[in-house]
Amino acid sequence: MNQESSARRQKTILIVDDDPVITKTTSVKLKSHGYDVMEARDASETLAAIRKTRPHLILLDLSFPPDVAHGTVGWNGFQIMTWLQRLEQARDIPIVIISGSDPAKYKDRCLAAGASAYFHKPIAHEELLKTIDQILGEGAG
Repeated sequence: MNQESSARRQKTILIVDDDPVITKTTSVKLKSHGYDVMEARDASETLAAIRKTRPHLILLDLSFPPDVAHGTVGWNGFQIMTWLQRLEQARDIPIVIISGSDPAKYKDRCLAAGASAYFHKPIAHEELLKTIDQILGEGAG
């Protein structure tokens, strides 16, 4: 592991996405660049993860399926983002949206709602890593 990756080792990123392929591929890429990774599939797992270990950055999807087990409609990414911004423990954690939703329709709305960046799926991982490094103040720029 090089010195730059070693410096990142102290940074934790929470991936909030119900798609196991996106979660796995993004997790592998982040870990290979020295980041610690936590994963959550919905709003309740997000809260549990934040209570366990406060991440330095959150990658958040916009679309989640209904919570059939509890008979409720699942929260969407906007609701989760608003909720995180109200939670004292999480309000200053940068959020990067990773979504399959139409960027023309959602990118500006996400940025206006407080997201630091917006990435459309499939994710350009090298660009995502550069953006994460910039947000977290890592690397040489």
